Amino acid sequence: MAYHIYSFEKLEVYKSSRIFRVNIRKLLKTFPLEEKYDLVSQLKRAADSIGTNIAVGSGRSSNFDQAHFTNVAFSSAMEVIDHLNTSLDMNYISQEKYEELRFELDRIAYMLNSLYKFQLGNKENTLKRNQNK
Repeated sequence: MAYHIYSFEKLEVYKSSRIFRVNIRKLLKTFPLEEKYDLVSQLKRAADSIGTNIAVGSGRSSNFDQAHFTNVAFSSAMEVIDHLNTSLDMNYISQEKYEELRFELDRIAYMLNSLYKFQLGNKENTLKRNQNK
């Protein structure tokens, strides 16, 4: 018996966020132990939040609600940038690793922004259709 694949699981941005999450978790294993409850925890939660909010938003009935959670996912991506900046400043990651993760995150942020605009556009189209009735 096959399980159901939900619409959000088919989104490229969701697939990319899953890969990014794994990459962050692997990286965090190299951080100093004293950061376990500080930077490691914050970075892990922010990276997890990107995909989680895409999934949560997909369960909402209105495009406006979906867009809200896409915006939260985008905000989490911005939080990850701040934590990566701190990681670089503290020499926990190399410049090369930082740039690799930033390019990956920039791609995700771009897709989230596109998804957000699409969701808001659908809201506007729905409002226009309802006004014409």
